[in-house]
Amino acid sequence: MGVFDFSVIFDNLPFLLKGMQTTLLLTAVAMFGGIVLGTLLALARMSSFIFLSVVATSYINFFRSLPLILVIFWFYFLVPLALGRPVGGLYSVLVAFTLFEAAYYAEIIRAGISSVRSGQAAAARALGMSYAQSMRFIVLPQAFRAMVPILLTQGIVLFQDTSLVYVVGLKDFLVSAELIANREQRLIEMFSFVALVYLAICFSASQGVKILERRMKR
Repeated sequence: MGVFDFSVIFDNLPFLLKGMQTTLLLTAVAMFGGIVLGTLLALARMSSFIFLSVVATSYINFFRSLPLILVIFWFYFLVPLALGRPVGGLYSVLVAFTLFEAAYYAEIIRAGISSVRSGQAAAARALGMSYAQSMRFIVLPQAFRAMVPILLTQGIVLFQDTSLVYVVGLKDFLVSAELIANREQRLIEMFSFVALVYLAICFSASQGVKILERRMKR
């Protein structure tokens, strides 16, 4: 047996791909849910209703002050207790990631909304649009167009953070690779492969965001 035996990667590729599916699922669901909830939180924080603004601000500050790994632990143990039945690691982690990411997306979206000139909303109101209509048809489309690169960059960070699900034993890409590494006694090969995969995906995505950002500025 040689010093390096990368055949272990090809022999266990189906298992690794299944782990990557879990990682991508977590990323996609948490990103979509985080943006939707984050938009509502951003609008609530900017609302003239003090109660909504205080609740949204408290939510955002609360989750942004906590480490993600602690939030994962909380929901892994608290969600089953609250529901009175087990929900499984995947669902509790999806809830934890979505609620956590929403706090960060809320601040990104709030900044995007604030960047739209106030005259745009005023013109919409002058045309007879309600506040909700002006936000839906005028302000938010412009804000999201400007925010796309930042939202995607946060998505890349989210993809990296999904590796934290190892703390609850969920078999994502990293945990799958670790199980193989320990079973086959090929830690160097497996963790080198994991590093290369994360590097390739994150670097490619980052370059894609940069290209998109340049094109949007034209």
